[in-house]
Amino acid sequence: MSLTANWSYPTAVRFGAGRISEIADACAAAGITKPLLVTDRGLANMEITTRTLDLLEAAGLGRAMFSDVDPNPNEKNAEAGVRAFKDGGHDGVVAFGGGSGLDLGKLVAFLAGQTRPLWDFEDIGDWWTRADADAIAPIVAVPTTAGTGSEVGRASVITNSETEEKKIIFHPKFLPSVVICDPEMTVGMPGFITAGTGLDAFAHCVEAYSSPHYHPMSQGMALEGMRLVKDYLPRAYADGSDIEARAQMMAAAAMGATAFQKGLGAIHALSHPIGAIYHTHHGTTNAVCMPAVLQFNRPAIAERFDMAAAYLGISGGFDGFCAFVDDFNASLGIPKTLTAMGVKNIDIDRVVKGALSDPSTGGNPVEMTEENTRDLLMRIV
Repeated sequence: MSLTANWSYPTAVRFGAGRISEIADACAAAGITKPLLVTDRGLANMEITTRTLDLLEAAGLGRAMFSDVDPNPNEKNAEAGVRAFKDGGHDGVVAFGGGSGLDLGKLVAFLAGQTRPLWDFEDIGDWWTRADADAIAPIVAVPTTAGTGSEVGRASVITNSETEEKKIIFHPKFLPSVVICDPEMTVGMPGFITAGTGLDAFAHCVEAYSSPHYHPMSQGMALEGMRLVKDYLPRAYADGSDIEARAQMMAAAAMGATAFQKGLGAIHALSHPIGAIYHTHHGTTNAVCMPAVLQFNRPAIAERFDMAAAYLGISGGFDGFCAFVDDFNASLGIPKTLTAMGVKNIDIDRVVKGALSDPSTGGNPVEMTEENTRDLLMRIV
């Protein structure tokens, strides 16, 4: 089976090994003539980034990069990125990297033409309609990890550095015009990043599948996404050069992010404030939270995960699925608790407050209250 394809859902996706060679054509398709490549500091000097800049320069599209991006990007990064975009006279963004580079890149393209401040566009009600949609610059996205799926998302997760809260900034035009999913870009990921990002994709699928909202398309995508992670993440973790495994994980990441239109839940509600306050890796934090959240949601999800377990070839129904998750985490080097992950002296009250105010709570199948969220958090400390 060929793992090369062109998809038009949820946007134009060029999928397959070596397709980064089409970056200039992707920019042309998006209407970009002078792109700013936005990525994070860790990727700035890597060969995959240099090669992409070479391709843009060779095509006459210039060679411009902004990489002052934190692992949990914030409004200061956004302000600096917008300044670089305007000062360089750019007309579009190549968002390049994992979740941080992709989210910040999309945000720069969004904010560069706006007159209102960033936090006016938080994902609350219809606040997104405050934006001047015609002023949003086009985006080409190039993921270099297989986890967040931000390349097919309509939002960016941005940390407010003053309040240490993660906020979701949403607009339909955050969705990139063209995406290049080239699994060769992920070959150099170290094992712990492969594991953490892969389990982020798995968490997206698990939470979308658990959400009580009606969205059969997302439900099906979440189920198959779980299967791909189950089958291919161990291979990618064991051998980073396994292109088939890398490709299937890249597909799973895009599927998870598309599926969670149906909703996220307590895993993300907890991991967002934990990551904002303690600067933990998002996907790894999700993985640490997942076993406890599955038990927390047991009354509402056990029956549907009996079905999921059967599809995934896991015996024992819901309990078997939970046992699989425990073993899966362990096999990928995931700590069992936040303390084991390195989070010391956690402020329980602050994290609970942050979790209950996070938009992800609305997709959890069991209502989250101050009391039960505190009990849940205590299970993973």
